[in-house]
Amino acid sequence: MAKAPAKAMTKTQLIAHLSEKTDLPKKKVSEFFEALLEVAYKEAKKEHGFPFPGLGKLVVVKRKARMGRNPQTGEPLRIKASKALKFRISKAAKDAVLGPK
Repeated sequence: MAKAPAKAMTKTQLIAHLSEKTDLPKKKVSEFFEALLEVAYKEAKKEHGFPFPGLGKLVVVKRKARMGRNPQTGEPLRIKASKALKFRISKAAKDAVLGPK
């Protein structure tokens, strides 16, 4: 019988894990986590993005207007310019998870 895939760690589990590792109360870890997210969202809007040292960088990218195709009819259509939020993974994180090349 195949084993069911493990579920991703929830925010509550993450806070509990960090609380255990740092010997800080869960409430303090939660407050820190919320403050970190608040700063990350604010800084990501700026041109330089928000770096998470050793993990990657949260950045806003600008997509140019382009021509696309309606998948149902095959008809060409114009796609407007837009902004998107991306997370660029650092080399250190890639090497830690996937192993060095």
